[in-house]
Amino acid sequence: MDLDLRKVRYFVAVAELLHFGRAAERLHIAQPVLSRQIRALEKDLGADLFVRDSHGVTLTDAGHQLLDDARPLLAGTGAIRRRVLQAARGRRRLVVGFRAGVVVTGALRAFTAAHPDIEAGARRVEWDDQEQLILDGTVDIAYVRRPVRQDGLELRPLYSEPRVAMLPDRHRLAGKQEISLADLDGEQWLRYNDPRPGDLPLRTIEEKFECVAAGTAITMVPRSAAEQYSRPDIVYVPVVDAEPDQVLLAWAAGRHSPLVAAFAEAAAGVAMPD
Repeated sequence: MDLDLRKVRYFVAVAELLHFGRAAERLHIAQPVLSRQIRALEKDLGADLFVRDSHGVTLTDAGHQLLDDARPLLAGTGAIRRRVLQAARGRRRLVVGFRAGVVVTGALRAFTAAHPDIEAGARRVEWDDQEQLILDGTVDIAYVRRPVRQDGLELRPLYSEPRVAMLPDRHRLAGKQEISLADLDGEQWLRYNDPRPGDLPLRTIEEKFECVAAGTAITMVPRSAAEQYSRPDIVYVPVVDAEPDQVLLAWAAGRHSPLVAAFAEAAAGVAMPD
């Protein structure tokens, strides 16, 4: 049996919204059509994907498994389409993703020196889209920071670096040469991911600046980000017992691209020391 990707896309929309009506609106199709397509997919797979009752729609164990597998599958098909179109247009290019604080200039220069016929560029990625932009082909390879969802990716560790506390300039610890995690007990924290009760969510380092400078909360950032981003109302203090930040290269698993391999080697040659 060949898996019908159109039905899989329909399934993902329902699984994400847990509502057939809203999923049908997102997909611009009639709800009865959507329901028939999901039933047909369940028949194809030989498994119920949703529990439908008076309380709404929930995923079965099989549905959870398909959702985990479907996202990288659909992203991969999008990446194939992009690369085929680029090849048809005669373009040879490499797009490198990078997180805040990571400097890609040295690796790009080394790569383009060895491959002057390749158009190479860089694009900023964030913690919540670093994996997706690789899987869907928006970037060919990326410098990512842990934590990383590894499904569908090849990872190569590059280096680690210390983390520092980002504090408002009037903070009680702002004048310290270094501090420990215990010194930060009781502080309100900003976190990118895995927030704890009471933490404030945020996405970019620029959002961190605004919240920290206003005295709303504090956070920690990699040393390289602190070196690149500064403003007078923010101070950075090394945290001696903080877990180091890890930077890795990531690219789509199973994609055997000479250009990706060549850039990975160039990046390893100019990686920052621990």
